[in-house]
Amino acid sequence: MHGSWVLVLVLYALIASPIQETNGRTGFNKPQIRVTTTFADFDARIMDHWGGGGGKWVQISKDSKHPFQGRTFGGGKRKEIRGTRAFGSGYPYGASNQSTIAGRPFPFGVWPLYWDQNFMEANEYGPQYDAIRSGGFIAFVSLKTTTEYFNTTENEVYYAIGDRESLLPLMISYVTWCHVTPTWPSRFDPTAANATVKLENVMQYFRGSSSALAAPMYNNSFAWIPDSGTTESSPLPEFMEYSPFRKCLDGVTENALAIVNKPPIDITSILIIVFTSTWFITLSVGVAVISLTFVFLVGIIVKVRECIFPDPAIERRQLEAARESRRQETIYENYP
Repeated sequence: MHGSWVLVLVLYALIASPIQETNGRTGFNKPQIRVTTTFADFDARIMDHWGGGGGKWVQISKDSKHPFQGRTFGGGKRKEIRGTRAFGSGYPYGASNQSTIAGRPFPFGVWPLYWDQNFMEANEYGPQYDAIRSGGFIAFVSLKTTTEYFNTTENEVYYAIGDRESLLPLMISYVTWCHVTPTWPSRFDPTAANATVKLENVMQYFRGSSSALAAPMYNNSFAWIPDSGTTESSPLPEFMEYSPFRKCLDGVTENALAIVNKPPIDITSILIIVFTSTWFITLSVGVAVISLTFVFLVGIIVKVRECIFPDPAIERRQLEAARESRRQETIYENYP
């Protein structure tokens, strides 16, 4: 049983490693975002588009000079990515105080959005840290389609909000699955008085409130209640509630938005376990004994075969050697 367990670990490590092409890209060419939290080494966690997340959370090193040193990040699973219409929702852990988002961990590798008036103490994650935000500065993209694919009205326009690097591959998925008219991300200032979308326009938060879907034609009168645990919200307009296009955008965001991967498997540690295990030592000794026994038996079989079935070529060479030896003896005896 122990040997089987180790074998499974080794196989998993090999299978889970990215397939590399000669040009240096992974064989699957999956969009990825590096999350760097220290300058001590080049180790980084990876956020994957369509990734499953999960694994053990890690802590941002307290000697990293990172503004959020000591916070935990990672561990959030894909199935936990969905929040509600309340800001601060979408946390699988670390949200015990639901009246503020200050001091919270980053289960999916990205810290939350921020809104005007320091709502729920969101200024802690304000624009001063956009330069080191996982995935880059906050951006947004408009999401429209044509009546060729969905029965939408002219003003049925939605917006995806999040870090720039997450929105780029997400747009590809929107275009592929929801036939969205492609647009490039634009920088988004959530605190601007003339912002395209505002807090009350958000109809769904994702990924620890670090990303959202919003619509200017929706107004949530409960949005400014500082309670991330509330389930109260204004209903969507009927044409939005039953819109196949909106449902498509919602589903793609939930399944495709980039989240941080599990910590990488330390193949070195696995190999140490394998090569120092009793199972491996026993197997090695067994293989060595079998190999030596096989070589010994093969040697005996060859000798026996040579005795019973002598090789004619060898016999001929031996006879010629004997004749040559006798000829040399004769010459020596007759030598004066």
